[in-house]
Amino acid sequence: MASVGIRDVRKAFGTTAVIHGVNVTINDGEFVVLVGPSGCGKSTLLRMIAGLENITGGEIRIGERVVNNVPPKERDVAMVFQNYALYPHMTVADNMAFSLKLRGAPKSEIDQRVKRAADILGLGALLARYPRQLSGGQRQRVAMGRAIVRDPQVFLFDEPLSNLDAKLRVQMRTEIKELHQRLKTTTVYVTHDQIEAMTMADKIVVMHEGIVEQIGAPLELYDTPHNLFVAGFIGSPAMNFLTGHVRANGKAEFEGPGGARLPLATAPASSDGKPAIYGVRPEHFTIADDGAEATIQVVEPTGSETQIVAKVGGQDIVAAFRERHQFKPGEKIRLKPDPRLVHLFDGTTGQRL
Repeated sequence: MASVGIRDVRKAFGTTAVIHGVNVTINDGEFVVLVGPSGCGKSTLLRMIAGLENITGGEIRIGERVVNNVPPKERDVAMVFQNYALYPHMTVADNMAFSLKLRGAPKSEIDQRVKRAADILGLGALLARYPRQLSGGQRQRVAMGRAIVRDPQVFLFDEPLSNLDAKLRVQMRTEIKELHQRLKTTTVYVTHDQIEAMTMADKIVVMHEGIVEQIGAPLELYDTPHNLFVAGFIGSPAMNFLTGHVRANGKAEFEGPGGARLPLATAPASSDGKPAIYGVRPEHFTIADDGAEATIQVVEPTGSETQIVAKVGGQDIVAAFRERHQFKPGEKIRLKPDPRLVHLFDGTTGQRL
């Protein structure tokens, strides 16, 4: 196992820069998820760690060794791809053993490592099958087994669950997390799915347009996002944003759309009258007589909770309730956010106030 250090790493394709000075420290044994929308640079960064993309500038270390110019096969990393990349003419056992055979490992060692990986992943009964005889989840396990047999310093996962159906994704998510807890190998995992990131990671790196927006533990990002992008990206349903102004004469309040008054626990110094964006998560609304008037547009019962889309002062918001309510479209209710859980952002820069 080893730590991974990414220092001021940059990447450009010709004159087009796609990674702009990224700095990330991944500790030995840590499970780190790179997350962000399509095109943010997360897969490119992973491929640079693997050695599949050249680095335009900066430095990548695996353990104590700078690997900028080290070929992929000598970096002691194992990568699991989105498309499994299994050899169709080889059995499960041969697919898992292939890299060890290329390395010239003794047959006894190969058999031992393949058996160990198969036992870990529940593939013992499938070793004689071919990839075409496997389900999507089983193929993904084989791809993971091929990585495990190499006993690398670092595992790299590039959106490994995106080709699976929803139920199987949840199952494989749990299996990958359990695998990490058992092997304790340093893991870097790329996904665009923030639910995967939240449920699997020790640490999340949120990327956007080639830069790192925020690094932190899952609940740290959820509870204290540094800016509007992180606040809107992390959490499902997404955080609500209302535009307006801070009112700090005596009682701290936020004057939202249509003159709606929303509570603040405190107001930043010298913020009275300044434009701001008021962020509140759907589950942090309650129905209260002193809340802001909202007109229900859509009711979405999910079973475990009821979500509503409503208008407050002409702006759409989403609220979620665990309690059973008999909401009806067109009905007027009063919604009050919990002021202790409100997020306030600068109306110009989008940074947290």
